Amino acid sequence: MANPKQSAKKVGEETEEVVEEAVEAVPEEVEQASAQMEAQPPKPLEEVLGQAERAYAAFMEAQRQVANAYRANEQQIAQAYKRAEQQAEKACNEMVKEAMRARDESIATALKARDDAVSQAERAFKRAKDQAEKELEATVEEASKKREEALAQAWQLREETVDQAWNIYAKLSR
Repeated sequence: MANPKQSAKKVGEETEEVVEEAVEAVPEEVEQASAQMEAQPPKPLEEVLGQAERAYAAFMEAQRQVANAYRANEQQIAQAYKRAEQQAEKACNEMVKEAMRARDESIATALKARDDAVSQAERAFKRAKDQAEKELEATVEEASKKREEALAQAWQLREETVDQAWNIYAKLSR
């Protein structure tokens, strides 16, 4: 990116050169007119006035050239400023785009991490649930087995008690 101060300095130097050339041209024309007047014998007033008018016209032309040089300088400075402004705008826009891209990448990374964490939590929940279901089944199966054994023992005890009662009854009834 061009430095606007350097561009303005360069434009200013160019303007100074044009102004210096125009200013240098005026004394030369005045000196020429003066030399012509000195070299020639005195002339009538009209001729002297004519020379003065020509010298004044040369001075006015030089003054117009200086003003034109200053206007050109002002336009060049304005153009340099506009270029610097456009470059600054472009740099700003690029930085904003880069920041938005970085933000989007960060959000995408965070979303992926969140999705991974949710997925991992769901897998852990499923493993814990499956383990709890297996433990429940094992506990229910063991409880059922113990109940069956207890019922079998109780039935056997009942059978033995009934047999004993009948044996006692049979002994008594004899």
